Amino acid sequence: MRTNYINYRIIVIVIAVITYANTVFSQTAPAHIGLIYPLSSNGKNAANYTNHFSLNIIAGVSKAETGVAIAGISNIIKDSATRLQVAGFSNHIGSASHSAQFAGFMNQVKNSTSGSQIAGFMNLDGSMKGFQAAGYANFVKGDVDGTQIAGFMNTARSNTQAQVAGFGNFSGSAKAQIAGFMNKATEVNTQIGGFINIAKKVKGVQVGFINIADSSACPIGVINIVKGGEKQVSLSIDESATMIAAFKSGGRILYGILGVGYNLKDNPDPLYAIQAGIGAHSPQLFPHFRINVEAKNTFMTNLKSSAYYNRQSLGAYAAYSFGRFEIYAGPTFNYLETEDGLGQDLVGHYIWSEHVRYNRFHAIYVGAAGGVQVRL
Repeated sequence: MRTNYINYRIIVIVIAVITYANTVFSQTAPAHIGLIYPLSSNGKNAANYTNHFSLNIIAGVSKAETGVAIAGISNIIKDSATRLQVAGFSNHIGSASHSAQFAGFMNQVKNSTSGSQIAGFMNLDGSMKGFQAAGYANFVKGDVDGTQIAGFMNTARSNTQAQVAGFGNFSGSAKAQIAGFMNKATEVNTQIGGFINIAKKVKGVQVGFINIADSSACPIGVINIVKGGEKQVSLSIDESATMIAAFKSGGRILYGILGVGYNLKDNPDPLYAIQAGIGAHSPQLFPHFRINVEAKNTFMTNLKSSAYYNRQSLGAYAAYSFGRFEIYAGPTFNYLETEDGLGQDLVGHYIWSEHVRYNRFHAIYVGAAGGVQVRL
């Protein structure tokens, strides 16, 4: 009992000393300790104090923080904050400079922040300079000079560095955007999206299943809708007698390929094909003449069994254009994998082949393909 009484007296004396110091220093406090507003050493006037150190068991309120602010639930700082703010749930700050904010749920800065923000759920800012990381999202109304990383989404008026998100990035301009699903920007250097990238002006590359831009020389995707690029519909046939109707779309150099087809040989069951790949146009070597290099994957099935035919091809095609039409032909280098013998006899001669486990057949051979395409 005697020990508990002594400890109680020590706690009362510490709080009394802090309260006296705060009174002496008027609106500036060396330390602010409390449970929840207004039960703290700064009392009901806590919102008018600038503190060098704050420790609040539940939540604290202050005008500004110049050192470290720690709260079990939330830090509410009306004006500015520097150094470090840590909260179990959220930090709410007017503006922050050279500050690091860590929160289990959310960091919110109304005007601008310079430093680092890490939150379990989201960061909200007027503008940002530094680093942001959130389990869910980073939302910035103004400009970002730094890096944003979020489990779901990043937004900004502009970003001079990188945006990385599990779902999507949205910015007026950005240096780099990397997302699991989509990226959208007005002007960007690089976009890498799991499904779709959208931009007006792309200085570097776009990598995704679908790329959309007003200007982009090097989109890498299956479908590329570029305002100043090329779009073509082609009909081709190769050494296996597989005919493919494809849509080719891209920029000045790179383009994507997406096609469907049918094998014309007399097979026990009809073989249906789907093809996807990327290609590159060479500059025109002579009037109306250029080389197209294409890397494609052709998958075929009879739609009755689980057996499959899968072929990767690399081809170089001499192409001659007249008007909107272009005819092309050239050699291909092919790697083939089939199961249960499906399509194994479509080609008679292989450079190398082997039978492996689970009734699979692997082979390498040289073939040829050609066709005609129409510019849309």
